[in-house]
Amino acid sequence: MSSDQIATADELSLAERLPQADASSLVDRALLEAQVQEMYRHVAREEEAELHFAVGRPLALRLGYPSELLDAIPTEALASFAGVGYHLDLAALAPRERVLDLGSGSGTDVFCAALQVGTRGAVVGVDFTDEQIGKAKRLRDRDGFSQVELVQASIDALPFESASFDAVISNGVINLSPVKHRVFAEAARVLRPGGRLAIADIVSGRPLKERTRRSVELWAACIAGAIPRRSYLTSLEAAGFRVGEVRTNDYDFISARALDACSTYGVESISVAAAKDG
Repeated sequence: MSSDQIATADELSLAERLPQADASSLVDRALLEAQVQEMYRHVAREEEAELHFAVGRPLALRLGYPSELLDAIPTEALASFAGVGYHLDLAALAPRERVLDLGSGSGTDVFCAALQVGTRGAVVGVDFTDEQIGKAKRLRDRDGFSQVELVQASIDALPFESASFDAVISNGVINLSPVKHRVFAEAARVLRPGGRLAIADIVSGRPLKERTRRSVELWAACIAGAIPRRSYLTSLEAAGFRVGEVRTNDYDFISARALDACSTYGVESISVAAAKDG
């Protein structure tokens, strides 16, 4: 075995022992958040940028969003859609329910959910990027989605009362958090007993090497924050969820660097349905 092969084997062995759901010791949170916010400001403005992932209506259709549902929401929100899977069927939203969207962006899933819960329901979108929240608010007010509330906050410190939602949804966002265990705990806290969680997110087939996980750029690209599927699901269960359906999504990154990381670590998109114990 060559010295390079030995070094690689050592890195992979060390990766197995790194923290997964709590990566706060591996990445500078303030630096990461600044990088993520800057990237998603470009997405909100619909600007040409060197993104690692696809955006817009063609992506949503490929992931499984019904065209008639997309036709009924603001086109500008959909132009900034950057999800990684379809999960609203797993949420099984019903009229009059109260729904929370973690990392709501410019509002694609918020507006879709609002149509499903109706005017007597409520959908709250939470995002920490100012321009995403601002864009979603403008579209909400313009198009009369009175059941939608938009809040700028962190998804691991939610400003809501316990047991105040029937369902929590999220699409392609939790992988960006270095404290996934706290995100899952907060989701469980704000759900009523028996409440539902439906998420689409990025996971890996095996642990990522430390040098990859310390790359803020690859975190913002939805790569370096990916943890093994088994660790992801175990963390959900530790937070008080019963995991139900788990499916793999037809999702691909587009940059050469992201594709290389996907090949190396088995990075993929999954959708997960779970329920809060209760």
